[in-house]
Amino acid sequence: MWEADSIAIIGASNDPLRIGGRPISYMLQRNYAGRIYPVNPKQETVQGLKAYPDVDSLPETPEIAIIAVSSRMVIKAVEDLGKRGTRLAVILSAGFSEVGEEGRLMQEELIATAKKHGIRVLGPNTLGFYDDRQGLFSTFSSAFELYWPLPGSIAIASQSGAFALHIFCSARNRGIGIPLCVTTGNEADINVADAMIDMVLDPQIQVIGVYLEGLSNADKFIEALRLAKQHRKPVVVMKAGRSEIGQMAAQSHTASIAGDDAVFNAVLEEYAAVRAYSPDEFLDIAYMATKKIYPENNAMGVITVSGGAGILISDAAEDLNLPMPELEESAQASLKEALSFAAVKNPVDCTAQVINQPELADQFLSTMLDTQQYSSILAFFAHAAGTASIEAKLRPELKKAVDKHPDHLFVLSIIAEKDTIARYEADGFAVFEDPIRATKAIHHMGVLGTAFARPDALIPFEKKTVAALASTPDEAQAKLILEEAGLQVIPEGIAHDAAEAAHLADKFGFPVVMKILSPDIKHKSEIGGVILNVSSIAEVHESYALLLQRAAEKAPSANITGVLVAKQVNNAVECIMGVKNDPVFGPVAMFGLGGIHVEVLKDVVLHRCPFSPETARNLILSIRSAAILQGVRGKPAVDIDGLAGQLSRLSVFAAQAQDQIKSVEVNPILAVPGEKGCYVADALIEV
Repeated sequence: MWEADSIAIIGASNDPLRIGGRPISYMLQRNYAGRIYPVNPKQETVQGLKAYPDVDSLPETPEIAIIAVSSRMVIKAVEDLGKRGTRLAVILSAGFSEVGEEGRLMQEELIATAKKHGIRVLGPNTLGFYDDRQGLFSTFSSAFELYWPLPGSIAIASQSGAFALHIFCSARNRGIGIPLCVTTGNEADINVADAMIDMVLDPQIQVIGVYLEGLSNADKFIEALRLAKQHRKPVVVMKAGRSEIGQMAAQSHTASIAGDDAVFNAVLEEYAAVRAYSPDEFLDIAYMATKKIYPENNAMGVITVSGGAGILISDAAEDLNLPMPELEESAQASLKEALSFAAVKNPVDCTAQVINQPELADQFLSTMLDTQQYSSILAFFAHAAGTASIEAKLRPELKKAVDKHPDHLFVLSIIAEKDTIARYEADGFAVFEDPIRATKAIHHMGVLGTAFARPDALIPFEKKTVAALASTPDEAQAKLILEEAGLQVIPEGIAHDAAEAAHLADKFGFPVVMKILSPDIKHKSEIGGVILNVSSIAEVHESYALLLQRAAEKAPSANITGVLVAKQVNNAVECIMGVKNDPVFGPVAMFGLGGIHVEVLKDVVLHRCPFSPETARNLILSIRSAAILQGVRGKPAVDIDGLAGQLSRLSVFAAQAQDQIKSVEVNPILAVPGEKGCYVADALIEV
């Protein structure tokens, strides 16, 4: 899509600083090898090139056309180009959907015209794109007055033109090459995902950076992420905006926790994509990823000349859950023999003695790596390694270790001039000034390695219509629906009078739980509609009357369909699982522990539906409080496989019935330590 042997500029300008002049000026300076055709009826030449009065006068059909005329002239230009057979129009002109209803209608007419002729449109209201590998600049950014791109293997696809070029300039300052950048503007046709797909298929591009403010085509974005993972090309994403609109109207914990931003993160985690929250982090990850080393089971070894730096790095690694295993005892002994006053556990502090004995650098690194404990190495040598006198002796010793272990990730934290940094990079090191940022980048390489190794999680399914979901079900009906979907429901029954409630309680055995039943009361506990520890026939009669009284007082318009009597399960671990039908990505499942874990700590995991029990088990064990499920303080573990089976079945049901369901919440689902099975104790389905 982005290669061309001929380019026309509609609205070409003699002034190299105007919108219609910069692309020509840039391509001339960068020795674009194709043919440039300025179109301007008022000029015979433009910037030394022959100009043409209109598209019809061009000597050949331009493969790409850059349009830089007023918005009301754009449609005519696209029509003329379509008749000639141009395949891509880059519309720099603004004044379309971004300015209001009139502009939106004009944009619709523009795209209809382009589709009629088979022209793809980048924009309108775009900063365009550049591909410095061919000297092609269809952009009016002033960034290229400062810098030209460096060679490299990183590409950027961005909805924001100005921010994309900000990233480019920042990267250029750091010596990072970004030879290709596409900005999509209004995305009337080509969107970020289209650009991502082309970048994945470009053999010279190894890392794809993405800036988003929203998604115009979620399916295409998923396709791009899946394709990038298949080609082992990392995607680094910055996304602005964290919507709270859906959370404000949420009826359940699931719907409130599974907000737009959390769901977006869960989608990225399915694939080999990581999210950055600042331009520096964005570039740190992209730069590190160009090394193309993504440890599946990442563990970091640290060698340092500063004990303080080692502590800071260790703290950062712990915050990131990046393992830093202690060096094997035999290796520790070997290092102590070489340098008696070294700290050798990990971090390994070789002290400033390495400056006097540079051969220690190879010896220490090789000893650490020979244990096969570490997939990544972070070496902190501060400013010392950047000085000419020390570099000359230290760098060859470091390179020996790198050359012996080419499949490991080597990162150096130093302060040095750009030329010095370039020499260390040529030896195989990624170089950072800040060791904490280096630690975070190493962590992200492990995240990518795990993602590349993980098979696609979604399983096949067929949509279906569930008759019982024609209207909003009450709790008992919701449980019946879930039971038919394969979930295990706690023994219970519906009572329509106190005597029937007493019979059910006697059948299940005391104590029991009694709840008001109504499709109109979403949160029964808020009106006192749940009574626990009902322990006798007399208490059943009393509780029945009390529930009806509270419903009449606090929800007088609610349709009361009875009182639910259920067996009470004690000593259980309360869990929550649910599904939100996300308007962008479809049904997304959530799992976590109940109570404070979900309400305050939001210790939950999210994943698109449907998925297998194996995926469900991995999700369950990934929550921060998973140890509670695995058994703590002498308690046995709960039935994690049982929980995983129920979560998987819920995900399949939600995918099948997604056209009918807004959200599903199972809260709580009870798992008793040491017992098989787990029980749905409450359920809410919004249709």
